[in-house]
This record gives sequence, C-alpha cells and structure tokens, in this order.
Amino acid sequence: MKIITYGTYDLFHYGHMNLLKRARELGDFLVVALSTDEFNRVKGKESIMPYSQRKEILEAIRYVDLVIPEDNWEQKINDIKQYEIDVFVMGDDWCGHFDFLKEYCQVIYLPRTEVVSSTMLKAAIKDAECT
Repeated sequence: MKIITYGTYDLFHYGHMNLLKRARELGDFLVVALSTDEFNRVKGKESIMPYSQRKEILEAIRYVDLVIPEDNWEQKINDIKQYEIDVFVMGDDWCGHFDFLKEYCQVIYLPRTEVVSSTMLKAAIKDAECT
C-alpha cells in the first residue's frame, strides 16, 4: 500500500518523525509532499530552512521513500492518481479538511505528538534571540 502525506517539515523534530513513522506503518511506501518555499509564502508561512535542506532531511529518514514538491493546494488529487496512492495521511489538526479525497483513497488523520511543534520551536528560538 502506498501512503502520502503533506507538510512543511520546518525545524524537523520528534513529532515530525513520529508522524512519518506512523504513516509508514500503514503501508510499504511513503510519499511526502513537501511544501516549497514559494507555496509557503502563498500560505503566509516562512520556513527557517529552505526547501532544499528540508527535502534533504526528509530523504534521510528511513520511513520516507519519496519526497515530491507541494506547489499548490489543488495538486492532491493529481498526486494520488499519479503515484497510485492508497492512503492519504495528515495530522488530526486537519481533521475533516481533506475528506473530499475519500473518493480517491482512504483518508486517515493521525493524532499529533503532544508537547512539540514547529510553532513552539520557532517561538522558543525567537524568545532566545530577544534575551
């Protein structure tokens, strides 16, 4: 079974690894669609690390089989068809947002890892810079 998930994966941390591990356990091939720097700007986000570095980190993770660029919101259906995806996985903070994909594959929302997030790490870095 082929799995796909999407995200920015900035400041890679244990929560990211845990999500990727649990996603990979659902099948035997995990595709990660990684938000490009340009797409992050469209979403109003700014990554600490550029796309190339985030991609290199993901490619080094043993649970990840393929990293592809995420350039826009609309590409998900095409990605599912192109890569013959069986399961779409996202964190449960997106619960319900991608149910329209159930027409093309199974959709699973996994619980987020408690106590760690990129937002928390960015805030801690900002606080440390100010002191």
